[in-house]
Amino acid sequence: MVRDMARERIRGQGSSSGGFVRLVAHTDPVALVGITLSITLSITLDLSNAASGVESLLAGLMGITISLLVDSLARAERRFHLRTLLDGPPWLVRTTTELAGAMRDAAEQHAGTRVAAEAQRRYEQFRLEAEQLAEGRIIRRGDEDEDLIGATRTCVQRLDALTNVMPRASGELSWWRSEIGRRYWEANLEALQRGVQITRVFIYARMSDELSALVEKQRAAGARVGLLPYGVVSPQLHVNLALWDGSSCWEAHMTAHGEIGENQFSVNRTDVNRLTRVFDLCSNAATFQD
Repeated sequence: MVRDMARERIRGQGSSSGGFVRLVAHTDPVALVGITLSITLSITLDLSNAASGVESLLAGLMGITISLLVDSLARAERRFHLRTLLDGPPWLVRTTTELAGAMRDAAEQHAGTRVAAEAQRRYEQFRLEAEQLAEGRIIRRGDEDEDLIGATRTCVQRLDALTNVMPRASGELSWWRSEIGRRYWEANLEALQRGVQITRVFIYARMSDELSALVEKQRAAGARVGLLPYGVVSPQLHVNLALWDGSSCWEAHMTAHGEIGENQFSVNRTDVNRLTRVFDLCSNAATFQD
């Protein structure tokens, strides 16, 4: 029993210490500085006999009161800000507190372990992705094609695209032969049947039989296809892109081997305008069979 009482006492001391640490962590830094200065001022006035003991105590208490008032105002402002942020879609309101609680538990209950470190890493990754979403961008791996194909299937009037066909380790036209390329072309055919106007420009280093066959295939399907030899435009314009109805865009970020390492879909007006300028420059320099 004595051992249990000692264990409970130690646990209580640890709980009190943890509570104090948590209190300090959640107190506004300005308030902490104010409380510290108030206590220091009270002790200084008392030791230097510049004021009586009662006056020193009152001065310290006044400073602490003002500091706590500042802390209270800061807390109220944060609560108001949180309520404003949570005034959104129901799924956001429902899950935000659960997410924050889970991350806090992972960091506190498993502090110093790989679990806590991984929780911080995943939360940081989530924060970065959320910031991109707030800017109107979706960034996915190179093998994820739902945005490219999905936007083509919902396109209403116009699809403009720029495709670079350059010698690379994976082969010049390997993407069009891949599963993603085939699904994308099927979505193109569906768009053409809906009356969507498709304009595609191929930038190429050499005209091969395979490229000629691909161009004729797309022209026969109803797409307006242009050819642009390498070197006519600046290398900075050699971008694989797609634009849908002038309101959304897709851009492929390439690896050193000429393969798609990352897909970026965007409705950000700056991104759409930038890729529109790139397409227009290449389209104006390309040769079409109109």
